[in-house]
Amino acid sequence: MTMRTARRAGKALGACAAAALLALATPAGTAQAAEGVLSVDGTEHEDPSGCYRLGDFAPPKVVNHTDEVAWVWSGPDCDGRVTQQIDPGASAVGRGRSLFIE
Repeated sequence: MTMRTARRAGKALGACAAAALLALATPAGTAQAAEGVLSVDGTEHEDPSGCYRLGDFAPPKVVNHTDEVAWVWSGPDCDGRVTQQIDPGASAVGRGRSLFIE
């Protein structure tokens, strides 16, 4: 092995070791539900998290008493495009087919 090859190998090992240490030192993100109550047409969801389907025919009333923004989507499985944002403490008529809250 030449000196130049040894230096490259050392740099590569050093970079890998630094990446491994950084990965171990960084706390893994944990999924948390919004805190509070999300009401969709009178059905209450305590500490909601994830995707909720909205009515297919009549737009539902959404009341967001959580600490997170609720995002209304055009598709039935929180797909398509975001059509509306319902802020914490707000209520609105959901103009879409599903709602996502973290």
